[in-house]
Order: sequence, then structure tokens, then C-alpha cells
Amino acid sequence: MLLLFNIHCKTEKKTENIQIKNIQDQAQTFTTPMGKEFKIEIPSQKILDQYTEAKATYEKYPDSIETIIWYGRRTAYLGLYDDAITVYSKGIAQFPNEPRLYRHRGHRYISVRKFDEAIADLEYAGKLIDGTVNTIEPDGMPNAKNIPVSTLHGNIWYHLGLAYYLRHDYEKAFDAYVKCRKSGSLPDNIVSSTHWLYMIQRRLGNKELANEMLRPITPHMDVIENQSYYRLCQLYKNMVPVDSLLQIGTGNPSNDALSYGVANWYFYNGDKKTAKKLMTDLVESSTWSSFGYIAAESDLLHYFQK
Repeated sequence: MLLLFNIHCKTEKKTENIQIKNIQDQAQTFTTPMGKEFKIEIPSQKILDQYTEAKATYEKYPDSIETIIWYGRRTAYLGLYDDAITVYSKGIAQFPNEPRLYRHRGHRYISVRKFDEAIADLEYAGKLIDGTVNTIEPDGMPNAKNIPVSTLHGNIWYHLGLAYYLRHDYEKAFDAYVKCRKSGSLPDNIVSSTHWLYMIQRRLGNKELANEMLRPITPHMDVIENQSYYRLCQLYKNMVPVDSLLQIGTGNPSNDALSYGVANWYFYNGDKKTAKKLMTDLVESSTWSSFGYIAAESDLLHYFQK
């Protein structure tokens, strides 16, 4: 029995190594608009197993919208964003009126800095959901409480607002985030949309309207996932000092969101030197597809490298 167990373990290990090697062979290098080159990191075994399962299910049921979406999502979680876009594009060819496919493809167009394509997809998704009932969107990477906190409508408007923001089209970004905030009453949705609504109006020089956006922010909100956005909203509302947020660092999407928000706070409060330093520090990290990283990169190119 011990011999059989050892053989089984060696077989599993060999299979795992083959899977990782296959992912490494697929690995795409990505060069950011600032000329920094990154290569996909080796995924955890759990993420790899989820991808393998989603791929097998898709190959068995290629005409199912659900399997297409999850195959695309699991592919994206590997960092293979162009491959995920291809999966969604094939799905759109089959189901041209499915808003979820445009929502997810639009998200991944943002990851690879194709903002115009993202805007086109997300605008169309917005039209497709007009008059429909909003639904909770299942999590691909569940939070600590395993409670989904985002919706289809909210995610469409959130990512559309982000794409416009990254294009520095603040008026259209604001309109999208207004729709995002109206799409759901969960605290996580309120703090994430309010963060962007406030920043956008500060960028536009409308401090009074920006402060008006902070009305829904209160102490002790039951935020499950978007703690970084909540802390930033507390900063904007003078509930916490900026010094309390300066030591967070970068290196994961949540920390990057916080770091970018702090850098942006310095930017619209007139301290462009500190803003530039914090944004530069952020883009020196390796989390090149986080929204905080992409926003800092976009600002550095737009405001500091002209």
C-alpha cells in the first residue's frame, strides 16, 4: 500500500508540474505604456485546478453561456488576459445580446489598456441591461465571508466609469459612477462608487459637489470587501488622517487602490510633487493589472510626461 501511495503521489506531482509548465509556455509578456515588461507569475495550485476544471467543462458544453463566462474568468485569473478576451469574443459571436460577456470582456480590455474597446463593450452592455432586473454576480475569488457583494449592473457601470476615468473623460466617468451607486445599496457598492464620484469631482475642481457625494458615508459601515475604498472615503470626509494611510505600501490590488487614492488626494490638493512620487512608487511594483496601478500609470503619462 505504501508503494502504491508513493506512486500515486509521484503521478499527482508529475501532473501538477506538467500543468504549470503548460501555463508557463502560454505565459504572455505584457509591456505597459511606460515600457515596463512583465510576465505572468506561476499560479497557485488551487487557481490552476479551477482553470483546468472550467476548461474541461467548457470543452464539454461549449454552447453554454455559463461555461463560457467561467472559462473566460478562470483564464483571466491566470493573467492570460488576451486569451480571456478571445474566449469572450467567441462567446459573443454565439450570444451577441448577452450583457455578461461584454461586461467581462470590457473588464479585461481595461487590464490590457485597450480603453476604447472597453468603453464600447461596456456602453453596449449598459444598453442591453436597460429595463432588466439586477442580479448578484457570483464571485470568482470569494471574500472572507463568502458573501458576493457586487451585481451585474453595478459591475458594468463601475468598469465603464473606470474606463472613462482612465481616458480622463471625467464627465462621462461621473455619469457612469452615478448609475453604479444607484445600482445597489450594499455598503461595498456605496463606498466603491462614492470613492470615484468624490475623486472625479475633485479633479473637475468641484469641491462642494465632491463633498456632497460623501453623504452616504458613515462610521461603522458593514463593508466586507472594499475596505480600501471605505478608508479612502473616511479620509475624504476627515474621519481619518492621511498619515494613517501612508504606510500601507503596494503589491496587491487592495493596497494599490489605497495607495492611488492617497496619491490622488495629494494631486487635487495641490501637492503634485508628492502625488508624482507616490504614483511612481506604485508603478514600480509588480501588480501591473491592478486598477490602482493602471490609474497611476495613466496619470503619470497624462499629467507628468508631457
